[in-house]
Amino acid sequence: MFKTQATNVIISKGYDGADAFKFSEKGDAVRFRIGQKVYDKRAENNQRWMNISVKAFGDLCERIRKMKLKEGSFVNISGRLDEEKWNDANGVARSTHVIILDDIEYAYIAKNGENGGSGQGQNQNQGA
Repeated sequence: MFKTQATNVIISKGYDGADAFKFSEKGDAVRFRIGQKVYDKRAENNQRWMNISVKAFGDLCERIRKMKLKEGSFVNISGRLDEEKWNDANGVARSTHVIILDDIEYAYIAKNGENGGSGQGQNQNQGA
């Protein structure tokens, strides 16, 4: 597995209007998606939206509940990139990447839209 970090990503909405967070019956596992605009010279305005699934287990589930995250919340995460494999309803083999969450925190976005890092007063002004 690859160690990965994602900063200032947005909690994406669930599939087909479902809640953004899907907790297991016991509450010891949760699944959600994060998204961010990425550069793509082939896309309209050179940007496209990219989503990736995230899974959390154990104590992180309670922490996510206490953070009261919702669709549109900005977060920073760290975790391990893994691959899920399954067969769909038609028996076709499918796979996707998923991040197994190690840590999550609120991301700080200034009111003027500038990226302020993780609340540490970082300012990323780029002079011309």
